[in-house]
Amino acid sequence: MENTFQKICRLEDVRHHFKDKQSILFGGFGGIGTPPGLINMILESGIKDLTLIGNDTGFPDIGIGKLVTQRRAKKVIVSHIGSNPNAGLLMNNGELEVEFCPQGTLVERIRAGGMGLGGILTDIGMEADIVREGKQTVKLGKKNYLVESALTADIAIVYAEMADPYGNLLFDKSARNTNPIVAAAGQITIVEVRQIVPLGTLDPENIIVPGAFVDYIIPSKGVDWKWVWEQGIETE
Repeated sequence: MENTFQKICRLEDVRHHFKDKQSILFGGFGGIGTPPGLINMILESGIKDLTLIGNDTGFPDIGIGKLVTQRRAKKVIVSHIGSNPNAGLLMNNGELEVEFCPQGTLVERIRAGGMGLGGILTDIGMEADIVREGKQTVKLGKKNYLVESALTADIAIVYAEMADPYGNLLFDKSARNTNPIVAAAGQITIVEVRQIVPLGTLDPENIIVPGAFVDYIIPSKGVDWKWVWEQGIETE
């Protein structure tokens, strides 16, 4: 029987899973809920040409924005990039491909990927060229829908507040955001967690992500960036 306690490991133990040209799903919303230690490890590893999939591109030096700023991504699939001017600059210069997707649709595409579905049908974006371009449409009853493909990735990186050795996860308030669906949609799911508790500590009724979705658990040293409101930076 496999020793489930082997899920708990160090950053050095998972570094070999990260390679050039991979797709990486990340949890977080504007950096909140994005795993800081794993982001730093990816930066230090030097890997590049990544496809990053998540809600947004963070801020220039916060969350996934650190990878975008350092030009490690060749493509992002996100709902917006407005909080990271570096992403806009790289996009306009032709150095970063950006696939925009309405936020709710993006979440459902990731959820579909985690559940093994091929895609979803939605009427969101039917009137918007930037959303509709190149996509199949189908008619159900009297209504037309866009076919949006499911999203998965080579690796999913997640940030959780608490985990037990099986990988059952709890999250801290709004840092929960997209992390649960991201955890289900990676071929390999690596969770950075603030607190690891003994088996039996977590109430089964309160567990958000079951350990079946988690491959590795990394103890976190906590967030190492200053939030925008702490820096006194004004953003549009």
